[in-house]
Amino acid sequence: MTFGEHITTLRKRKGLSQGELGKAVGTSGDIIGKYERNEVKPSIEVAAKIADALEVSLDYLVGKTSVEVDSKTLKRLQDIQKLNEQDKSTVLEMVDAFLRDRKTKKHYAE
Repeated sequence: MTFGEHITTLRKRKGLSQGELGKAVGTSGDIIGKYERNEVKPSIEVAAKIADALEVSLDYLVGKTSVEVDSKTLKRLQDIQKLNEQDKSTVLEMVDAFLRDRKTKKHYAE
């Protein structure tokens, strides 16, 4: 997906008009339309504001990753990153165990 397609998809998913998104990031709806049609590219600062308004990472918005990380999940990951190594390891072990259990349940359900 292109940068513009990402903006369009995410904006519509959030139920925002181009004008509403433009107002949220300090520009106009006409400019948002140009971004969505890939006619112009925003500055990095404006792209970051768009990502914030759409509650996704800048990496996802620009297509650097296909993993859509919402702002709540990103905040959790940042909090985990701040933990000491032992606590971080414990959290990741719990996540790994949960995922392993889910995969096992799914496998046996099939």
